[in-house]
Amino acid sequence: MRRPAALGGRRGSTGRLARSAVRGVRARTGGLTGLGWGMVVAAAVTLVVGRRYGWAELVAAACVLAVAVLVSAAMTVGRSHYAVDVDLADDAVTVGERAMGRIEVRNVGRRRLLPARIELPVGIGSASFALPSMAAGAVHEEVYAIPTTRRAVVVVGPVRSVRADPLGIARREVLWTDPVELYVHPVTVSLTGTRAGLLRDLEGQSTRSLSDDDMSFHALREYIPGDDRRSIHWRTSARTGTLMVRQFEDTRRTHTALAVSTDTEDYRHEDELELAVSTFASLGTHVIREGLEITALAGDQRLRTQTPRRLLDDCSALVATPRAADAHDLSRVVARNAPSASMAVVMTGTVPTRADLRTSSSHLPPGLRTVFVQCDPGAELSLRTQGTLSVSTLGSVEDLPRLLRQLVTG
Repeated sequence: MRRPAALGGRRGSTGRLARSAVRGVRARTGGLTGLGWGMVVAAAVTLVVGRRYGWAELVAAACVLAVAVLVSAAMTVGRSHYAVDVDLADDAVTVGERAMGRIEVRNVGRRRLLPARIELPVGIGSASFALPSMAAGAVHEEVYAIPTTRRAVVVVGPVRSVRADPLGIARREVLWTDPVELYVHPVTVSLTGTRAGLLRDLEGQSTRSLSDDDMSFHALREYIPGDDRRSIHWRTSARTGTLMVRQFEDTRRTHTALAVSTDTEDYRHEDELELAVSTFASLGTHVIREGLEITALAGDQRLRTQTPRRLLDDCSALVATPRAADAHDLSRVVARNAPSASMAVVMTGTVPTRADLRTSSSHLPPGLRTVFVQCDPGAELSLRTQGTLSVSTLGSVEDLPRLLRQLVTG
């Protein structure tokens, strides 16, 4: 296999290789395969029957089977002195990118080792490499590529060396490394330069709710016994002869609640779910980079939002399941997990009707700006707004910036 000129540098070291070798010594499995045990049983049965009825042919067949099993088992005998190191050029890629990796095998023994085979499990599949005869201290390297056509968390490894006979009668495996995880992130779109229709941070955006203590001055009213004396506006009180107190408009610090349905019943096909997750991840990473407060929910599961990378890692593992929190339940989940949110954006498929979504919004706190995004790959972008509720149809994650501009201007 051809090796690329550079692959993220060699991060392996002698110490790591030695630790890999120690792990390998403790992780040995081997013996007869199912075929091998079948041949043992067949040999025993034919030998007994042949001896009982005097059939020399059966006795000879039993001897042939027994010899084959013994020879096959002998081919797996021997100790391997390998040190194996596995590197991934990057442990996170985006859907459609190829993940490159490297396996380095070193003979740390004092004698030449016979040819063997290296197997590398990748997800539900497996890659196999031929390992040549190696002199003491020799190093063999293989480079591999993992195609990523779907969002997932792919488990790579553990690497195992395999000794087996050509007939598959006996097999001996030695595990040399620990498994590593490759995160295949969803496709996202940059929202730089767009405030995503969110309320302003710091001072917040004024609401129509009035309070007696906030940052945004609104008006004066007559003093009522029990009011905070610090709010009395003495100059106006002296001019009117009546005690007057300041009244303020409530302000909210930006707190965005993002939610994506994980119920299979909300989606007509898998592409709708992938678009919903991509939209969810695009909004979430943008809000995190803006330094705004965020609550990210997938069904009734709360995702990590400390950094964009952690959110994307969690998005890689999202799967839809039957009877999970659907678009209707998500409103209750948002109200329970983010009661102080200033805006809620809920991603779902095309199965829920607009009437279903309007009913679902009734479970959210009054006055909360709510946007339902129904993901329908290939559909034209549309948006309907009534009061604080907006229901949109999104056909591509590339249309998300345009949707946000419509939300801001609408």
